Amino acid sequence: MSTLAERAETASGYSAGRTLPLRVELVRQLKRRRTLVMGAVLAVLPLVLLIAFAIGGEPGGRNNQVTLMDTATASGANFAAVNLFVSAGFLLVIPVALFCGDTVASEAGWSSLRYLLAAPVPRARLLWSKLVVALGLSLAAMVLLPVVALAVGTAAYGWGPLQIPTGGVLDAGTAAQRLVVVVAYIFVSQLVTAGLAFWLSTKTDAPLGAVGGAVGLTIVGNVLDAVTALGDWRHVLPAHWQFAWADAVQPRPEWSGMIQGAAISVTYALVLFALAFRGFARKDIVS
Repeated sequence: MSTLAERAETASGYSAGRTLPLRVELVRQLKRRRTLVMGAVLAVLPLVLLIAFAIGGEPGGRNNQVTLMDTATASGANFAAVNLFVSAGFLLVIPVALFCGDTVASEAGWSSLRYLLAAPVPRARLLWSKLVVALGLSLAAMVLLPVVALAVGTAAYGWGPLQIPTGGVLDAGTAAQRLVVVVAYIFVSQLVTAGLAFWLSTKTDAPLGAVGGAVGLTIVGNVLDAVTALGDWRHVLPAHWQFAWADAVQPRPEWSGMIQGAAISVTYALVLFALAFRGFARKDIVS
C-alpha cells in the first residue's frame, strides 16, 4: 500500500536531482543584462587605467617610497597586479554581491519563485543551483579582470618580470603563477560578501536590498578595520585580511596571513550559507 501511495504521489519520470539543471540556470543568468554590463565594466577598467597612465605619464615614487602603483608600467604582470590592487577593496565586491544577492530575491520580485517551487523544484535544489552559478559568475568576474589587464598591459608595456616595490623581481612565469594565487585568495576572501548577499536574498523580495545590504555591511567591516582602537579584535574581521594576498607577490611568499584570512572568510561564509538554506526551507513562499 505504501509503495502504491508513493507512486501515486510522484509523477512518472520525475527526479528531484534533474530539476533546474546548472546549465539552464547558467544560461539564464548569462543572458541577463546586469551580467553583460558587469562583464563590460570589468573589461573596460584596464583600458581606463591605461589611458590614465598615458595622459598622466609614468608613475613615480613619492617621498622616496616606491609602491605597487608606481611599478604599474614596468610590465604586463605589474599592470595586472595593479588592477587587482585598485579593485580588490571595492570594485570586485560589486559583482559578488550582485550575482549572489540577485539570486532568490529576483525570482521573488518577478513573482516566479512560487512557480519554480511548484514545478516542483525542491527548495534545497533551487538554492544549490543558484548558489553554484552565482559563485561561478563571481569567480569568472575576478578572472576576467586580471586576464584583460595582463593582455592590455603586455601589449602596452611588454611581457616581462614582475618588479616588486620592496626590491627584487619575479620572472614572468612565476609572476603568472602568483597572480593565479592572488585571484584565488581574493575569491575566497569575498565569500563573506557572497554569504551575506545570498542570505539576504532569501529574506527579501527586493534584489537591490540584498545587494545593497551586502555591500553596505562589507563597507562597515572595512570601516571597523580602520579603527585601530579595536586592537586585536580587528583580526576577526574578514576585511582585515583582504590585502594579505600582497604577501604572495614577494620573492619569498608568506602564507600565514592568507591562511588566517581564508579560514575566517570560509567560516563566516559557511555560517551564512547555512542560515540561508535553513531559513529558506521554513519560509512561507507567497511571491
